[in-house]
Amino acid sequence: MAIRKITIETIEHHEQRYDTAGDWQIDDATEHLRIKVSDIGDWHYNMLIAFHEMIEALLCHDRGISEKMVDDFDMAYEAKRDVGDTSEPGNDPESPYFNEHFFATTLERLLAREFEIGWPEYEQEFDKLER
Repeated sequence: MAIRKITIETIEHHEQRYDTAGDWQIDDATEHLRIKVSDIGDWHYNMLIAFHEMIEALLCHDRGISEKMVDDFDMAYEAKRDVGDTSEPGNDPESPYFNEHFFATTLERLLAREFEIGWPEYEQEFDKLER
């Protein structure tokens, strides 16, 4: 199946399916990749998240890593998360999309640099998101 359409939508964080700044879903019937990004308040930051999600989704799709596999891992990770833990599920070596997440983060960091956004400051904005 090809991906023929990509939609990026900025939403309020509480509208996400679970506690994440970026979420992707692929509708096989319409060949449509939908990306939802929590509004951090700066379009640069929002697009960095969207860029990451798009790269990750495309790589997962290409490599047969289903949306369900990613969602199941992410939601289980979130359910067992300790208070104060701000780690990313995709950074866990047990993640089924560890390599795809790592590559997407690498490109996201490069784009942040071109936007002249410091990575530590960018990451701090995620801590401000609340459910």
